[in-house]
Amino acid sequence: MKILIVEDEEGLRESIEEYFTEAGNICETAATYQSALAKVNMYRYDCILLDITLPGGNGLEILKSLKDNNHPDGVLIISAKNSLDDRLEGLNIGADDYLVKPFHLSELKARVTAIIRRKSYNGSNLLVFNEITIDLQAKEVKIDNTPLKFTRKEFALLLYFIANKGKVVSKNAIAEHLWGDGIDMANNFDFIYSHIKNIRKKLMEAGCTDYIQAAYGMGYKFTDK
Repeated sequence: MKILIVEDEEGLRESIEEYFTEAGNICETAATYQSALAKVNMYRYDCILLDITLPGGNGLEILKSLKDNNHPDGVLIISAKNSLDDRLEGLNIGADDYLVKPFHLSELKARVTAIIRRKSYNGSNLLVFNEITIDLQAKEVKIDNTPLKFTRKEFALLLYFIANKGKVVSKNAIAEHLWGDGIDMANNFDFIYSHIKNIRKKLMEAGCTDYIQAAYGMGYKFTDK
């Protein structure tokens, strides 16, 4: 999962980031209204954890911007405000869920997972594409019931390809999806080629069709042959 944590309380923001990062997710953070707005205008996320009260503005305006631009990001509002009006306003604008502080991180994770599963995979833990079956909860890939061993990045990249099947995805988009803010430290995309090479090799050795095609000068496309 790629998650944006919009929260001005430093301790809580860092706790959430550490919790999700240790579970193998990509996390980016924003502590102010302006930095959050800049990120949601530039990048896409599987889920945005959005505080309402932020330095410089109201989190609900960020939610309105997402919906006005038809961005598909999942949104979970996290706020100390517990009034019915705030909750209803956020949900009416288009938030997927609402969690009141304080909360257990395990509950937050369950809510985020449910949002992503509902929005991206029709509420199922299993993603099936021809002979490929992916268990989203166990993070397991099978080819005709034969399990394969994937690294975290390989698993995330295969999911990204299938979620965008039929579309050309650029190397920049792949890198930003897999590494988030950390991609700024990279000076080339050789690591993307290596991950794709490994994925193709593992799939084909298991008898899977080679669905990943290079779109020269643009990126890669996952095709349904």
